[in-house]
Amino acid sequence: MKPASALAIYLLFWTLTLFAVLPFGVRTADEAGQDPVRGQADSAPHNPMLGKKLLWTTVISAALFGLFYANYQFGWVGLDDIPGWESKGPYRSA
Repeated sequence: MKPASALAIYLLFWTLTLFAVLPFGVRTADEAGQDPVRGQADSAPHNPMLGKKLLWTTVISAALFGLFYANYQFGWVGLDDIPGWESKGPYRSA
């Protein structure tokens, strides 16, 4: 796998993981027992903890990419191993 392809796939993993991690631990000002900031939506997070979430995102996406890359190298699971995804046509594996 070329380095540019690996980087692009890692960034996809990172972005998807970020969206999965963002909602964890979020509380509004009302839930935190604080006064809301004037002009801010009632649903806005009181303390989003973005640094912590970016760190968790990086760790989780690195682990997921590591599994993906190991599968790419060693061929543990291919499309023919997934029910309903059997290859059809001229590129079918023998």
